[in-house]
Amino acid sequence: MEQLSSILKKRILILDGAMGTMIQRHKLEEEDFRDHPKLNNHHKSLKGNNDLLSITRPEIIKEIHRKYFEAGADLAETNTFSSTTIAQADYDLQDWVYELNYQSAKLAKEAANEFSTEDKPRFVVGSMGPTNRTASLSPDVNNPAYRAVTFDELRLAYKQQAIALMEGGADILMVETVFDTLNAKAALFAIQQAYEEKGFELPIMVSGTITDASGRTLSGQTPEAFLISISHMPLLSVGFNCALGPVQLMPHLQAIQGKSNFFVSAHPNAGLPNEFGEYDLDPITMAQQVKPYVDEGLVNILGGCCGTTPEHIAEFGKLLGT
Repeated sequence: MEQLSSILKKRILILDGAMGTMIQRHKLEEEDFRDHPKLNNHHKSLKGNNDLLSITRPEIIKEIHRKYFEAGADLAETNTFSSTTIAQADYDLQDWVYELNYQSAKLAKEAANEFSTEDKPRFVVGSMGPTNRTASLSPDVNNPAYRAVTFDELRLAYKQQAIALMEGGADILMVETVFDTLNAKAALFAIQQAYEEKGFELPIMVSGTITDASGRTLSGQTPEAFLISISHMPLLSVGFNCALGPVQLMPHLQAIQGKSNFFVSAHPNAGLPNEFGEYDLDPITMAQQVKPYVDEGLVNILGGCCGTTPEHIAEFGKLLGT
Protein backbone atom coordinates (compact mmCIF):
# COMPACT_ATOMS: atom_id res chain seq x y z
CA MET A 1 0.00 0.00 0.00
CA GLU A 2 2.81 2.41 0.91
CA GLN A 3 4.60 1.97 -2.42
CA LEU A 4 1.44 2.47 -4.45
CA SER A 5 0.31 5.43 -2.38
CA SER A 6 3.71 7.05 -2.81
CA ILE A 7 3.56 6.67 -6.60
CA LEU A 8 -0.06 7.84 -6.79
CA LYS A 9 0.81 11.03 -4.94
CA LYS A 10 3.28 11.82 -7.72
CA ARG A 11 1.46 10.77 -10.88
CA ILE A 12 -1.59 9.15 -12.40
CA LEU A 13 -1.23 5.40 -12.86
CA ILE A 14 -2.50 3.75 -16.02
CA LEU A 15 -4.74 0.70 -15.71
CA ASP A 16 -5.02 -1.61 -18.71
CA GLY A 17 -7.97 -1.87 -21.09
CA ALA A 18 -10.54 -4.51 -21.92
CA MET A 19 -9.65 -8.18 -21.75
CA GLY A 20 -12.79 -9.39 -23.55
CA THR A 21 -12.29 -7.02 -26.46
CA MET A 22 -8.79 -8.38 -27.00
CA ILE A 23 -9.92 -12.00 -26.69
CA GLN A 24 -12.55 -11.39 -29.39
CA ARG A 25 -9.77 -10.53 -31.85
CA HIS A 26 -8.68 -14.18 -31.75
CA LYS A 27 -11.98 -15.58 -33.12
CA LEU A 28 -11.84 -18.53 -30.73
CA GLU A 29 -14.04 -21.60 -31.06
CA GLU A 30 -15.35 -24.22 -28.64
CA GLU A 31 -12.20 -26.33 -28.87
CA ASP A 32 -10.09 -23.42 -27.59
CA PHE A 33 -12.04 -23.50 -24.34
CA ARG A 34 -11.66 -27.30 -24.02
CA ASP A 35 -7.91 -27.61 -24.60
CA HIS A 36 -7.33 -29.54 -21.39
CA PRO A 37 -7.60 -33.30 -20.71
CA LYS A 38 -10.28 -32.81 -18.05
CA LEU A 39 -12.41 -30.56 -20.26
CA ASN A 40 -12.44 -32.49 -23.54
CA ASN A 41 -15.72 -34.22 -22.73
CA HIS A 42 -17.30 -31.62 -20.47
CA HIS A 43 -21.08 -31.87 -20.76
CA LYS A 44 -21.76 -28.15 -21.29
CA SER A 45 -20.68 -25.72 -23.96
CA LEU A 46 -17.70 -23.67 -22.75
CA LYS A 47 -17.32 -21.15 -25.56
CA GLY A 48 -17.51 -17.63 -24.14
CA ASN A 49 -16.18 -18.58 -20.72
CA ASN A 50 -13.19 -16.29 -21.21
CA ASP A 51 -11.75 -16.85 -17.74
CA LEU A 52 -11.15 -20.48 -18.70
CA LEU A 53 -8.62 -19.39 -21.32
CA SER A 54 -6.08 -18.74 -18.55
CA ILE A 55 -5.91 -22.55 -18.33
CA THR A 56 -6.68 -23.72 -21.87
CA ARG A 57 -4.97 -20.96 -23.90
CA PRO A 58 -2.64 -19.26 -21.41
CA GLU A 59 -0.36 -17.94 -24.16
CA ILE A 60 -3.19 -15.74 -25.46
CA ILE A 61 -3.94 -14.24 -22.06
CA LYS A 62 -0.29 -13.62 -21.25
CA GLU A 63 0.28 -11.96 -24.62
CA ILE A 64 -2.68 -9.62 -23.98
CA HIS A 65 -1.09 -8.59 -20.68
CA ARG A 66 2.20 -8.01 -22.49
CA LYS A 67 0.55 -5.79 -25.09
CA TYR A 68 -1.02 -3.63 -22.40
CA PHE A 69 2.29 -3.31 -20.55
CA GLU A 70 4.05 -2.47 -23.83
CA ALA A 71 1.42 0.23 -24.36
CA GLY A 72 2.37 1.78 -21.01
CA ALA A 73 0.00 0.28 -18.47
CA ASP A 74 1.20 0.32 -14.87
CA LEU A 75 -1.56 -2.01 -13.69
CA ALA A 76 -2.97 -5.12 -15.35
CA GLU A 77 -6.19 -6.84 -14.33
CA THR A 78 -6.30 -10.60 -14.05
CA ASN A 79 -8.57 -12.56 -16.37
CA THR A 80 -10.90 -13.44 -13.48
CA PHE A 81 -13.98 -11.25 -13.85
CA SER A 82 -16.26 -14.30 -13.61
CA SER A 83 -14.00 -16.63 -11.61
CA THR A 84 -16.32 -17.31 -8.69
CA THR A 85 -18.26 -20.47 -7.94
CA ILE A 86 -21.46 -18.45 -8.44
CA ALA A 87 -20.59 -17.29 -11.95
CA GLN A 88 -18.92 -20.56 -12.99
CA ALA A 89 -22.02 -22.52 -11.95
CA ASP A 90 -23.46 -21.64 -15.36
CA TYR A 91 -20.83 -23.95 -16.85
CA ASP A 92 -20.76 -26.48 -13.98
CA LEU A 93 -17.12 -25.52 -13.38
CA GLN A 94 -17.33 -24.56 -9.71
CA ASP A 95 -14.47 -26.96 -8.93
CA TRP A 96 -12.16 -25.06 -11.24
CA VAL A 97 -12.40 -21.73 -9.45
CA TYR A 98 -9.19 -21.95 -7.44
CA GLU A 99 -7.14 -22.87 -10.48
CA LEU A 100 -8.78 -20.17 -12.62
CA ASN A 101 -7.83 -17.45 -10.17
CA TYR A 102 -4.41 -18.81 -9.27
CA GLN A 103 -3.30 -19.34 -12.87
CA SER A 104 -4.70 -15.99 -14.04
CA ALA A 105 -2.82 -14.13 -11.33
CA LYS A 106 0.33 -16.13 -12.10
CA LEU A 107 0.16 -15.26 -15.82
CA ALA A 108 -0.36 -11.57 -15.14
CA LYS A 109 2.47 -11.56 -12.58
CA GLU A 110 4.87 -13.19 -15.01
CA ALA A 111 4.06 -10.53 -17.60
CA ALA A 112 4.38 -7.77 -15.01
CA ASN A 113 7.79 -9.02 -13.95
CA GLU A 114 8.97 -8.95 -17.56
CA PHE A 115 8.20 -5.24 -17.84
CA SER A 116 8.83 -3.96 -14.32
CA THR A 117 11.73 -1.59 -13.77
CA GLU A 118 12.88 0.34 -10.75
CA ASP A 119 11.50 3.54 -12.26
CA LYS A 120 8.28 1.97 -13.52
CA PRO A 121 7.15 -1.01 -11.45
CA ARG A 122 4.19 -2.96 -12.84
CA PHE A 123 1.40 -4.30 -10.68
CA VAL A 124 -1.23 -7.04 -10.95
CA VAL A 125 -4.81 -6.22 -10.02
CA GLY A 126 -6.91 -9.22 -9.04
CA SER A 127 -10.26 -8.66 -10.73
CA MET A 128 -13.30 -9.62 -8.66
CA GLY A 129 -16.45 -9.12 -10.71
CA PRO A 130 -20.00 -8.64 -9.44
CA THR A 131 -21.19 -12.21 -10.18
CA ASN A 132 -24.36 -12.76 -12.19
CA ARG A 133 -26.63 -12.56 -9.14
CA THR A 134 -27.68 -9.72 -6.89
CA ALA A 135 -28.23 -9.76 -3.15
CA SER A 136 -30.39 -6.63 -3.03
CA LEU A 137 -32.85 -7.19 -5.86
CA SER A 138 -35.24 -9.93 -6.88
CA PRO A 139 -34.89 -11.38 -10.40
CA ASP A 140 -38.57 -12.31 -10.22
CA VAL A 141 -40.94 -9.37 -10.70
CA ASN A 142 -43.76 -11.49 -9.29
CA ASN A 143 -41.89 -12.17 -6.06
CA PRO A 144 -40.07 -9.03 -4.86
CA ALA A 145 -38.89 -10.79 -1.69
CA TYR A 146 -37.05 -13.52 -3.57
CA ARG A 147 -33.24 -13.44 -3.76
CA ALA A 148 -31.18 -15.64 -6.09
CA VAL A 149 -28.17 -15.51 -3.76
CA THR A 150 -27.49 -14.88 -0.08
CA PHE A 151 -24.88 -12.65 1.49
CA ASP A 152 -23.14 -15.68 2.94
CA GLU A 153 -23.01 -17.47 -0.41
CA LEU A 154 -21.38 -14.39 -1.90
CA ARG A 155 -18.96 -14.12 1.02
CA LEU A 156 -17.81 -17.71 0.65
CA ALA A 157 -17.38 -17.39 -3.11
CA TYR A 158 -15.43 -14.15 -2.85
CA LYS A 159 -13.21 -15.45 -0.06
CA GLN A 160 -12.21 -18.43 -2.19
CA GLN A 161 -11.46 -16.10 -5.09
CA ALA A 162 -9.47 -13.65 -2.98
CA ILE A 163 -7.26 -16.35 -1.48
CA ALA A 164 -6.48 -17.86 -4.89
CA LEU A 165 -5.62 -14.45 -6.35
CA MET A 166 -3.36 -13.69 -3.41
CA GLU A 167 -1.58 -17.04 -3.71
CA GLY A 168 -1.21 -16.55 -7.45
CA GLY A 169 0.68 -13.29 -7.00
CA ALA A 170 -1.83 -10.42 -7.23
CA ASP A 171 -0.57 -7.12 -5.80
CA ILE A 172 -3.99 -5.48 -5.45
CA LEU A 173 -7.56 -6.76 -5.24
CA MET A 174 -10.28 -4.88 -7.09
CA VAL A 175 -13.98 -5.36 -6.45
CA GLU A 176 -15.21 -4.03 -9.76
CA THR A 177 -18.26 -3.28 -11.87
CA VAL A 178 -20.31 -3.02 -8.68
CA PHE A 179 -24.01 -2.69 -9.51
CA ASP A 180 -25.23 -3.90 -6.11
CA THR A 181 -23.46 -2.51 -3.06
CA LEU A 182 -24.55 -5.45 -0.93
CA ASN A 183 -22.58 -7.74 -3.25
CA ALA A 184 -19.60 -5.43 -2.83
CA LYS A 185 -19.94 -5.50 0.95
CA ALA A 186 -19.90 -9.30 0.84
CA ALA A 187 -16.73 -9.14 -1.23
CA LEU A 188 -15.07 -6.68 1.14
CA PHE A 189 -16.00 -8.78 4.16
CA ALA A 190 -14.66 -11.86 2.38
CA ILE A 191 -11.39 -10.07 1.60
CA GLN A 192 -10.99 -9.16 5.27
CA GLN A 193 -11.45 -12.83 6.18
CA ALA A 194 -8.97 -13.88 3.50
CA TYR A 195 -6.41 -11.44 4.89
CA GLU A 196 -6.89 -12.82 8.38
CA GLU A 197 -6.45 -16.36 7.11
CA LYS A 198 -3.38 -15.59 4.98
CA GLY A 199 -1.73 -13.29 7.52
CA PHE A 200 -1.06 -10.43 5.09
CA GLU A 201 -3.02 -7.75 3.28
CA LEU A 202 -3.10 -6.22 -0.20
CA PRO A 203 -4.42 -2.79 -1.22
CA ILE A 204 -8.10 -2.81 -2.25
CA MET A 205 -9.72 -0.94 -5.13
CA VAL A 206 -13.49 -0.66 -5.48
CA SER A 207 -15.08 0.37 -8.76
CA GLY A 208 -18.81 0.87 -9.10
CA THR A 209 -21.03 1.06 -12.17
CA ILE A 210 -23.55 3.78 -12.86
CA THR A 211 -25.88 1.83 -15.07
CA ASP A 212 -27.69 4.52 -17.07
CA ALA A 213 -28.79 8.15 -17.29
CA SER A 214 -30.47 7.88 -13.87
CA GLY A 215 -27.07 8.53 -12.33
CA ARG A 216 -27.45 5.62 -9.92
CA THR A 217 -26.19 2.09 -9.50
CA LEU A 218 -28.62 -0.73 -10.26
CA SER A 219 -29.36 -1.02 -6.54
CA GLY A 220 -30.32 2.66 -6.46
CA GLN A 221 -27.37 4.56 -5.00
CA THR A 222 -26.01 7.85 -6.22
CA PRO A 223 -22.22 8.05 -6.63
CA GLU A 224 -21.79 9.85 -3.31
CA ALA A 225 -24.06 7.38 -1.49
CA PHE A 226 -22.07 4.51 -2.97
CA LEU A 227 -18.84 6.09 -1.77
CA ILE A 228 -20.18 6.64 1.74
CA SER A 229 -21.50 3.09 2.00
CA ILE A 230 -18.07 1.53 1.48
CA SER A 231 -15.96 4.15 3.25
CA HIS A 232 -15.69 2.03 6.39
CA MET A 233 -12.97 0.03 4.63
CA PRO A 234 -9.34 1.19 4.35
CA LEU A 235 -9.35 1.33 0.56
CA LEU A 236 -6.66 2.34 -1.88
CA SER A 237 -9.19 3.77 -4.32
CA VAL A 238 -12.84 4.18 -5.21
CA GLY A 239 -14.08 4.88 -8.70
CA PHE A 240 -16.30 3.83 -11.57
CA ASN A 241 -16.09 1.67 -14.67
CA CYS A 242 -18.15 0.20 -17.49
CA ALA A 243 -21.68 1.07 -18.73
CA LEU A 244 -20.75 4.62 -19.74
CA GLY A 245 -18.27 6.37 -21.99
CA PRO A 246 -15.84 9.05 -20.77
CA VAL A 247 -18.22 11.98 -21.30
CA GLN A 248 -21.16 10.31 -19.56
CA LEU A 249 -19.00 9.14 -16.66
CA MET A 250 -17.43 12.50 -15.89
CA PRO A 251 -20.29 13.99 -13.76
CA HIS A 252 -20.14 10.96 -11.47
CA LEU A 253 -16.42 11.41 -10.90
CA GLN A 254 -17.08 15.07 -10.14
CA ALA A 255 -19.76 13.99 -7.64
CA ILE A 256 -17.21 12.15 -5.48
CA GLN A 257 -14.32 14.57 -5.95
CA GLY A 258 -12.86 15.54 -2.59
CA LYS A 259 -15.44 13.50 -0.65
CA SER A 260 -12.97 10.98 0.78
CA ASN A 261 -9.30 10.37 1.42
CA PHE A 262 -9.22 7.56 -1.13
CA PHE A 263 -7.58 7.82 -4.51
CA VAL A 264 -10.04 7.83 -7.43
CA SER A 265 -10.05 5.45 -10.40
CA ALA A 266 -11.92 5.48 -13.69
CA HIS A 267 -11.99 3.04 -16.55
CA PRO A 268 -14.89 3.95 -18.84
CA ASN A 269 -16.03 2.17 -21.97
CA ALA A 270 -14.92 3.30 -25.41
CA GLY A 271 -18.17 5.23 -25.73
CA LEU A 272 -21.67 3.81 -25.74
CA PRO A 273 -22.41 0.64 -27.72
CA ASN A 274 -23.81 1.07 -31.21
CA GLU A 275 -26.69 -0.96 -32.68
CA PHE A 276 -24.31 -3.90 -33.16
CA GLY A 277 -23.09 -3.80 -29.56
CA GLU A 278 -19.71 -2.44 -30.63
CA TYR A 279 -17.80 0.50 -29.19
CA ASP A 280 -16.84 3.25 -31.61
CA LEU A 281 -14.52 5.62 -29.74
CA ASP A 282 -11.13 5.44 -31.42
CA PRO A 283 -8.00 5.80 -29.25
CA ILE A 284 -7.28 9.46 -30.07
CA THR A 285 -10.88 10.59 -29.54
CA MET A 286 -11.16 8.68 -26.28
CA ALA A 287 -7.94 10.23 -25.01
CA GLN A 288 -9.37 13.66 -25.84
CA GLN A 289 -12.53 12.80 -23.90
CA VAL A 290 -10.67 11.68 -20.76
CA LYS A 291 -8.39 14.73 -20.84
CA PRO A 292 -10.81 16.72 -18.62
CA TYR A 293 -10.41 14.00 -15.97
CA VAL A 294 -6.75 14.93 -15.86
CA ASP A 295 -7.20 18.68 -16.21
CA GLU A 296 -9.70 18.80 -13.33
CA GLY A 297 -7.74 16.43 -11.11
CA LEU A 298 -10.59 13.93 -10.99
CA VAL A 299 -8.58 10.71 -11.19
CA ASN A 300 -5.45 9.05 -9.86
CA ILE A 301 -5.86 5.80 -11.81
CA LEU A 302 -7.04 5.85 -15.43
CA GLY A 303 -7.81 2.91 -17.70
CA GLY A 304 -10.37 1.53 -20.10
CA CYS A 305 -13.25 -0.93 -19.99
CA CYS A 306 -15.34 -2.42 -22.81
CA GLY A 307 -14.08 -1.68 -26.29
CA THR A 308 -10.67 -0.36 -25.22
CA THR A 309 -7.40 -1.80 -26.52
CA PRO A 310 -3.65 -1.33 -26.10
CA GLU A 311 -3.93 1.44 -28.68
CA HIS A 312 -6.28 3.32 -26.36
CA ILE A 313 -3.94 2.80 -23.41
CA ALA A 314 -1.00 4.07 -25.47
CA GLU A 315 -2.90 7.29 -26.16
CA PHE A 316 -3.60 7.66 -22.44
CA GLY A 317 0.14 7.38 -21.89
CA LYS A 318 0.78 10.15 -24.38
CA LEU A 319 -1.83 12.29 -22.66
CA LEU A 320 -0.15 11.78 -19.31
CA GLY A 321 3.35 12.15 -20.68
CA THR A 322 4.50 8.73 -19.44
